[in-house]
Amino acid sequence: MKSLITGGAGFIGSHLAEALIAGGQEVFVIDNLWTGELKNISSIQQHERFHLVVDTILNESVMNELVFKVDHIYHLAAAVGVKTIMDHPVETLDTNVKGTEVVLRLANRFKKKVFIASTSEVYGKHVEHTLSEDDNRVMGSVKKRRWAYACSKTLDEFLALAYFDEKKLPVVVGRLFNTVGPRQTGRYGMVLPTFVQSALLGKPITVFGDGNQTRSFTHVLDVVQAVTRLMEEPAAEGEVFNVGNDHEVSILDLARVVKEMTGSDSKIELIPYEKAYGPGFEDMERRCPNLDKIRRVIGFEPKYDLEAIVRSVIEYFKS
Repeated sequence: MKSLITGGAGFIGSHLAEALIAGGQEVFVIDNLWTGELKNISSIQQHERFHLVVDTILNESVMNELVFKVDHIYHLAAAVGVKTIMDHPVETLDTNVKGTEVVLRLANRFKKKVFIASTSEVYGKHVEHTLSEDDNRVMGSVKKRRWAYACSKTLDEFLALAYFDEKKLPVVVGRLFNTVGPRQTGRYGMVLPTFVQSALLGKPITVFGDGNQTRSFTHVLDVVQAVTRLMEEPAAEGEVFNVGNDHEVSILDLARVVKEMTGSDSKIELIPYEKAYGPGFEDMERRCPNLDKIRRVIGFEPKYDLEAIVRSVIEYFKS
């Protein structure tokens, strides 16, 4: 089996590449190293079954050659992180929309199975219940740059399912919920590594808003397990799946857990959204997945609880 991972030098992509190599696959990675890093793939970069191409997925001639060579495509390349989205809206939309169009069009040319990494952001401002795959979306105004990422990934999903329905291309869509773990950086606004780094350095742990917004965090190895099993399951084709952990925690409580587990003297400070991202910023108050569908189709159950997740991030930064 040969697989292509777009964004394979990134946080999730590098863990996926390691897992596929360990499973005996030949792995091709394309990454422009905008947010990915060579150190993420240092353990496998010299492996005889690993091949790295440093380029953009918008380079169609390169992508055409890579897609032709492989059996499966894991499309993870995207502009990620709230800070990236707020600072680079054009690049966000270009990468997320045009890049996915290139991947799907070339995959269809050679009829190669594709996993499309989507996001819990597509649900928008739901607060009333855990989020199920068939729920309506509740988006903010197009004047709010915050929602550009969610809308770009929504278009990716529509396009993937259109290829499945019209072209019979085997596709699987996974909506990832706050994937965290070793190698994730806080550079682009990711909350858990930011908290851990601040705590270990004795700096204030800054919580945006009132801290009552909730999230559910999933260890990257649980995500890799879910994604690879979905790609192996024929019943998953043409479907959308939540990929996450259904344990919910407030961001303020997460800061307290990090402070306690690091033994830090850092103060927890509340920072208004306007100060962090500018006037008019909107956030999602809740983001917790309903996992009934992925449990039913592949028997998925996350193995890492919140304490184990936080501990793995602390150990990574200490090392």
